[in-house]
Amino acid sequence: MTSLIDRYFSTLAERLERVRATQAASIEKAAELCAKSIAAEKLVFTFGTGHGALPALESFPRTGTIVGFRPIVESTMISFHHVWGDMGARQYRFIHAQEGYGRAILRSHQLDPADTMILFSHSGINAVILDIALECKERGIALIGVTSLPHSSATKSRHSSGKRLFEVADVVIDTGIPLADASLKIDGLDSPVGASSTSVTIAVAHAIVSATAEKLVQQGIQPHVMVSPNTAGKEAANRQNDENYEQLWRRLKAR
Repeated sequence: MTSLIDRYFSTLAERLERVRATQAASIEKAAELCAKSIAAEKLVFTFGTGHGALPALESFPRTGTIVGFRPIVESTMISFHHVWGDMGARQYRFIHAQEGYGRAILRSHQLDPADTMILFSHSGINAVILDIALECKERGIALIGVTSLPHSSATKSRHSSGKRLFEVADVVIDTGIPLADASLKIDGLDSPVGASSTSVTIAVAHAIVSATAEKLVQQGIQPHVMVSPNTAGKEAANRQNDENYEQLWRRLKAR
């Protein structure tokens, strides 16, 4: 009998393989947009709410990532692990549904029309994500949406525009994750377990970053790569990473 653990990893591997087999062209297009922004000394912003914030955070600074990617991190959008107390799950549940908040977030980041934005949202229906998506379109900023078409296409928008992320983005990368995300059934338990959307979207995020680095090299541009300090070459790694931070600061202060 196949164990639940085997079933989980088999399911995850199947979902990753589906993305590899069907979304490579979209990931290539996303990387082209990102490389264009970085080559022009601009930025690639990444954002998500709730668990969608995790792939956004993985884009930089992380071993193997490159300067030019810039996560937008809102504490109210990522502290959903607090069930009780300050900035907890109930506050998150309220605020990510409030129209206008996404536009307020963007005002703090001085976006440039030559930037690129990557939005990670499994459902692609909530107010803050749509606020940011629509404002990026209004400003002419290239927009990449990493979302689940099976989920989003079966769910109504919760934004007054009636739009969902996949209907707004210039490039859509479909994770293919089913409507309920978790899909492993246990006898005697009503609700399924074993979510996989976060694992798949993090893989997509690193695929985009890696492909962007390759495209920059092909253009004769050496990207600034983050390296691991947890090696015998700790001091050299720290020097390289500190230089990477300086390169990021140079791009930021130009604004």
